[in-house]
Amino acid sequence: MSFDRFFRLASIPALVVCALFTFAAAAAQAASVSLLRDPDIEHGLNKLSAPVLRAAGLNANRMRILLVNDSSFNAFVLDSRTIFVHYGLILKVTSPEMLQAVIAHEAAHITNGHLARRMQNLRSANSAAGLGLALSVLAAAAGASEAAGGIAIGTQSSALRSFLAHTRAEESSADRSAADFLNRAGISPQGLVDLHRAFAGQEVLSASSQDPYTRSHPLSRDRIRAAQAYLAAHGDKGQASAEAHYWFARVRGKLSGFTRAPKWTLRRVREEQYKDVRLMREAAAYHRQNNLKKALTAVNGALAARPSDPFYHELKGQILIENRQWSAALAAYGKAVSLAPEDPLILAGYGRAQLAADQPKAALASLERARAIDFRNPVLLRDMSLAYARTGQTGMAALVTAERYALQGRLDDAGIHAKRAVAQLPAGSPAARRAQDVLTAHEQDQKRKRRK
Repeated sequence: MSFDRFFRLASIPALVVCALFTFAAAAAQAASVSLLRDPDIEHGLNKLSAPVLRAAGLNANRMRILLVNDSSFNAFVLDSRTIFVHYGLILKVTSPEMLQAVIAHEAAHITNGHLARRMQNLRSANSAAGLGLALSVLAAAAGASEAAGGIAIGTQSSALRSFLAHTRAEESSADRSAADFLNRAGISPQGLVDLHRAFAGQEVLSASSQDPYTRSHPLSRDRIRAAQAYLAAHGDKGQASAEAHYWFARVRGKLSGFTRAPKWTLRRVREEQYKDVRLMREAAAYHRQNNLKKALTAVNGALAARPSDPFYHELKGQILIENRQWSAALAAYGKAVSLAPEDPLILAGYGRAQLAADQPKAALASLERARAIDFRNPVLLRDMSLAYARTGQTGMAALVTAERYALQGRLDDAGIHAKRAVAQLPAGSPAARRAQDVLTAHEQDQKRKRRK
C-alpha cells in the first residue's frame, strides 16, 4: 500500500488550462488529494462496484474506484470515469450494501449529468458574488470545508442559497437513481437507508439546528424518509451475495490492517470469518511491527488458501522489499505479474523490485507498461525517473520528475526539472512537448502569483 498525493485535475494539459484562469488556479491549490493505492483494495472495490455500474449504464471496465487518504465519512466524483471514496467511510459502513449504495449515488451524479451542469454554472460566474461562490464550491468539492466557508464570506447569501438549493435537488435525484440502480443490480436498497442513518450519526449539529437552505445536501432525516418510501413503493429485489460479502471483508481487512494500530488488529483478528483475510490482516500487523518471520508465516498461510491470488503474492513482495530481501521480493512480484499481467500497481511494484535488484532496463519496461495503464501514480513516476537516470536517459529522468511534481501540485519544483528536460530532449519530440506543457503550467502559475 502506498500513499500518493496528486492534483484532482490529474493531467498536465488540465493544469495548463487551469492556470490560465485566476479563480481556477487558486482553487486548484486546495484541490490536491492524497490517495491510498493498493492493488488488492482497488480490485475489491471494482468487484463490489461492477454490478452497480452496469445497472447504471456505465462501463465497469473503464470506471475506477480510488481510495482517498482521509478518515472522514465522504465520497465524491469530479469526472465521468472515477469515483473517490474516503477510507474512513469504508471502515465505518457495516455491510457491502451500504458501500454499494455510496457507489450507486456517485454513479448517479455521472449518469444524471450533474457534473456537466455544475461546471457550466462555475463557468458562468462573472460577478463578484459569483466568483466567490465558484471558489467556495471548488474548495468544498476538494473537501476543504473550512476554506470554502472562508471564501464564501462576503458573497451574497441569496446567490449561495440558490446554488446550494440546486445542489440539494441533484442530491435527491442521485438518491432516487441510486435506489433504482441497486434494485436493478439485485442489491438491496436497504443499504441506502442504512447509509443515510450512518450519515445522520456523523452530523455535528442536530437536525433542528441546521438550516436546510445553506446545506449542499438534504437533511439526513429527509433522505431516510425518501429511501424508505422508495422501498415501500418498489420493493426490495436484492439478494445476499457471498462474493460481495467476501470482497467487502477483504477490502476492510486490508485497509484496517495498514491504517489501524497493529495491536488493535491482532486483538480483533480472530473475529474475521474468512481464514485468508484473517491471515492477511495478521501479515499486515506483524509487518508493521517489523516482525518479518511472523509476517511471512501469515502471508504464506493466506497463499496456501489461495495460491493463485496475485494480490497475496504482491503483499508478500511488499513485505520482502521493505525488509530489503531483494531477490525474494523480485520472485514474489514476478509471480504476481504472471497472475495479473495488466494490473498497473502490481506492475509498478515489480518495476520497483527490479530496480532494487539492479535491473534498471527491465524495471523501466515494467514501469512504462504500468504508466500506460494508470498515469495517476506519483510513486511510479519516482521509480521511473530513477530507472531513466540509471540507464543514462537524463532528459527523460528530468521530464518524469517534472511531471511527478506537477501532478502533486508542486509547480515551482516542476518548473525547475521541466526547464532541464526541455534543454536536454530533442526539440519537437513528444517528450519535449510534454516537458513544455509542464513548463507552461509553471509559467502561468508564476504570472498568477505576481498579480496578487
